[in-house]
This record gives sequence, C-alpha cells and structure tokens, in this order.
Amino acid sequence: MIKKICIIGYGSIGKKHHDILKKNFKKIQIYIISNHLKKKKFVYNKITDIKEINPDYVIISSITKNHYNDLKYIDNILSKKIILVEKPLFMKHKYYKAKKNKIFVAYNLRFHPIIQFIKNLIKYKKIIETNIYTGSYLPSWRTYNYVNSYSSSKKLGGGVKLDLSHELDYCLFLLGNYKINFYINKKISKLKIKSDDYLSLLGRSINKSYINMTLNYFSKVPNRRIIINGNNISLDADLNNNTIKYCVNNKLYNKKFSRKSLYESYLKMHESVLNKNYQDIAKLVEGIKIMKLIDQIK
Repeated sequence: MIKKICIIGYGSIGKKHHDILKKNFKKIQIYIISNHLKKKKFVYNKITDIKEINPDYVIISSITKNHYNDLKYIDNILSKKIILVEKPLFMKHKYYKAKKNKIFVAYNLRFHPIIQFIKNLIKYKKIIETNIYTGSYLPSWRTYNYVNSYSSSKKLGGGVKLDLSHELDYCLFLLGNYKINFYINKKISKLKIKSDDYLSLLGRSINKSYINMTLNYFSKVPNRRIIINGNNISLDADLNNNTIKYCVNNKLYNKKFSRKSLYESYLKMHESVLNKNYQDIAKLVEGIKIMKLIDQIK
C-alpha cells in the first residue's frame, strides 16, 4: 500500500503532479525534493534525503538532463518501490535495467480518454495509414520566458523531438513497434531558441500501417490531431477540443469528451500506479524504445 510519495524536482510539471495527487489522494503524504524551495516540513533540498523519506512511490520530474543520474541513484538506494520518470526518459538512448524497483515513464497521454477510445476502436482492425499532427506556439505555453526555458535548450533536453515525444509514444501504444524511414528535424522558425522546433517523419508500423507525423513549436493555432484510415474504419480525433469523428462500416459517429480530459490523463496514470494496474502505463523498456527512435532522428 502506498502511503508516501516523493516528487523530485518542482518545476511546472512537478507542481502539476503534486497538485493532482494532493487533491485526489488526501490520505497519502507527499514530499518534495527541490533545491529551489525553502526547506520546511515535507520539503527537502537534496536527493540524498530520499533515504530518510523512504517513499513508496517516487516521481522524477527534474530537468531531462538529470533523469538518468537521478534514476540510477534512487534505484540503487531504494528497494521494492515504484519509480515514475517524467518524459522523455533520458536525454539520449541509454540501456538501463531496473535493479531493485519497478520503473515506468510518465507518458500520460496513453490515459487520455480519446487515446483509450481509439485503442479500443482500432483493435483487430487493419490500419492503412496514421497521420499525427501537433502544432503549438512555444511562447504561449512557456509564458514565464520561453527563451530561458528548458524547451529552448538542447543541453537541457528541449526541442520538439524530446518535448513532444508524447506523439512518438502514443503511436507506439496504438500501433505497436514502428520504424522511421525518413525525417526532417531542424530549427526553421524565428523563435529565439537553440533547440529544434520542427520534426516531420514518415514511418511504418510492424502491422504495415504507414505513419506520417509532424510536430512543431511555432503554430499560433494550437492543434493536436490524429487521423487514421483503415479497412472499414476512419477517424479524425482532436485532442485539444476533445472530440472525435469516426466512421465504422459506413456509419458516421461524433463523440465529445470532457474538457478535463488532459487532467484526467494524469489522474488515471497515477491511479494505475496506486492500484498496481500496469497494463497501459509506459514500461521502462518502452521508454527506452522511444529514446532509440529519438536518437535515430538525431
């Protein structure tokens, strides 16, 4: 039974995990390790303090470049715990085998109601093509100063192929293993960043579905779409507006999901850990597969 949770790092994503857990799991004590916060009750400043805390569930939400060392340290010093590493798993592909603990990767979009709906809808269907498009405007979602955010820096683990690797992961979740056959990955906009802001790739899944994926940081009209066509099935999902249109056996349907679907994806991911239901959560080996794909793009 999980009684204590420790969050490593308290940037925007660490705070998001904290707020969701605190609101929904009131009987669980939450600890924070961050050198940016003043030390007080339940707040520590050094990762070495984790031995004293001895949590049941650890969330690593430090900057990407620290993930590997943080994971290695925690996996060595703790035993029989659950560790969730914020995406992406590492800065680059590295082989890592869990030593004493269960390790997962925080690809929460796997738990988005639309992704879950699509997975069930296309089950046992022959998929011909999958089109994924995600366009967002970095200054709008790094409002505190996008120029100095980790997203703008290659050295800190920024860039669309790392920052928006959710799409690389849910493609794996929906279609199974896939290969990248062609890609363009570079900085092409006038954003004041040093990381890549554009990725376009063509690939093919193990089930022979062609994949077309585009990610960018510079679209001033936010868009997160999935379009899939197959034998007797077509769908167009909008993850920003929480809607999906789909056609099965020549019948057209429209379905709308809750506006809180993104929030629910984080909540359901944590519930899966707390309830020890690991069916859909991204395993360590899957996080490593995504890093291998990202390294191929590099």
